[in-house]
Amino acid sequence: MSSRNIFLDVDTGVDDALALLLAARSPQLNVKGVTCVAGNVPIEKVVRNTLDVLEVAGASHVPVARGMEFPLVEKMFNAAEIHGENGLGGIDLPASGSTVIDRHAVEFLAGEIDNSSEKVTIVALGPLTNIATLFRIYPNVVSGIEQLVIMGGAIGSGNTTATAEFNIRQDPEAADVVFNTDVPTLLYVWDVFTRVRFDKQEVDEMIGSDNDCKSLAGKLLLSYLTTKKEDTAGIGDAGAVACLLIPEAITTDVMPISVELIGEYTRGQTVFDQRKRKLSRLQPKIQKSISGMTEVVMDLDVESFRNTFVDNIVK
Repeated sequence: MSSRNIFLDVDTGVDDALALLLAARSPQLNVKGVTCVAGNVPIEKVVRNTLDVLEVAGASHVPVARGMEFPLVEKMFNAAEIHGENGLGGIDLPASGSTVIDRHAVEFLAGEIDNSSEKVTIVALGPLTNIATLFRIYPNVVSGIEQLVIMGGAIGSGNTTATAEFNIRQDPEAADVVFNTDVPTLLYVWDVFTRVRFDKQEVDEMIGSDNDCKSLAGKLLLSYLTTKKEDTAGIGDAGAVACLLIPEAITTDVMPISVELIGEYTRGQTVFDQRKRKLSRLQPKIQKSISGMTEVVMDLDVESFRNTFVDNIVK
């Protein structure tokens, strides 16, 4: 089976690091580049963490590009209380000797998609600022994208606010641009994001591994156990990567999506139209229709995801 060409767009905190380890080690995926966006931590730390994690994963050859450092409209806020000041839960990795390439992330992606003989997959694990900017400046790239996998949004309650998930709330305007672009999208929402978990005993076993990637994964998960004071730690963003590895382990539904940009309590909320189509046709007299369409991960096989994560990291 030939490996799939992917680009990762990250705001490397703890779970982006887990996703980078999984993608870099999986034989099914060929990571062609990683672009950085400010999110969990400011852009400088995102870049540093990305380079250092790729080094541990034996993927220091993968080009890393620095991208947008602020949301399109709002001022920046970060998530240091979850990911630690350095973004890696306080884990100090040896500094990689690699450096970012001399091109902006958006320019880099546009060039790579343009020059690729086959369609590419983009896995976006942070705020969508880079991706929205790419679509606005280089609309022609859309035809070169096979699939855009996004970790973002929530059907139920949010995590950053009562209604909004962090990545979307960080840059709602960017998300609005992306969801209104005609590109095949798979959305890994907060509702399933929290389900793939490991307990303290399993985490300790990972830390004790003589495999550097597995040991680092354990340390990253342990930082979550400590910070969140919970009994189990989730792999978070790495689950979005796992969707590409085991598509048979997810259940999806295609539905209209919109991002709330104005609401005082609901800014950044992802609004999914889950009604029967007949009802949605009655709506236009009241308010405008929800225009974007996306495929949403509604359910997943937790055990398959857990096994896929551990098995691939040690490959």
